[in-house]
Amino acid sequence: MTPDNNGPVITLTTDFGYGSPYVAAMKGVILSINPAARILDLSHAIPPQALRHAAFFLASAVPYFPPQAIHAVVVDPGVGTDRALLYVETGQHRLLVPDNGCWTELLHISGGEPLVHQITESRYWRATVSSTFHGRDILAPVAAHLSRGLDPRALGSRASKWVRLDLPRPWRGEDGLHGEVIFVDHFGNLITNIGGETLDAVSASPQLEIGDVVVKRWVRTYGEAPAGALVALVSSAGQVEIALAQGNAARELGAKIGTPVRLAGGHPGQ
Repeated sequence: MTPDNNGPVITLTTDFGYGSPYVAAMKGVILSINPAARILDLSHAIPPQALRHAAFFLASAVPYFPPQAIHAVVVDPGVGTDRALLYVETGQHRLLVPDNGCWTELLHISGGEPLVHQITESRYWRATVSSTFHGRDILAPVAAHLSRGLDPRALGSRASKWVRLDLPRPWRGEDGLHGEVIFVDHFGNLITNIGGETLDAVSASPQLEIGDVVVKRWVRTYGEAPAGALVALVSSAGQVEIALAQGNAARELGAKIGTPVRLAGGHPGQ
């Protein structure tokens, strides 16, 4: 049976990569329980065990989905340990996640108090559970049962505590606003934790430094700069970004997640 185009949406986000059978196994489990489910791949290219990458990714993607979609997330370096698995409602978004904080950046967007239940009721799991593949044996079947209308209260008791993973926040010093790279995209663009709305508060002509390099050109779009120019701009996510026009800024600068940046008054060139 093919999925119904109007069926419930279940998304998958993992660090499995695209060449393994693991994603296919999760989809098979889901469709065996609910053949009408619409399964969407958000990404399977999260770097292995990269919780900060996953946190930024989810906060940037999940808010654009319709309410009641079910987001199953398997970035789980603690699989097989005593870490919990959680059902989360934040805003109108529903997630199935390991209790490692990968989802908590969404709290800055949705606000309010989330509804969180531990996933402990094994009747909604596969009969045999691998110690190393809870995505297939627990999260996938739970997602399928929820998509068929299961009350999440049946999954386990409500949780009042969970691991929180906060991405680093910028801080202000005498020499400007200090931040760091929090995400590197496929193009090598460097997304920082400095919000674009801070630019006016810093200076009419801000200067951005990354390591010992000063970014001298500010643009609105990549196409405003010639090939090979290092530029700063406000990203589509609303964060200050450093890019290399038609190139890879991360490779050019040797930068990665955690590389420090500083925003101060200056006179960026044209």
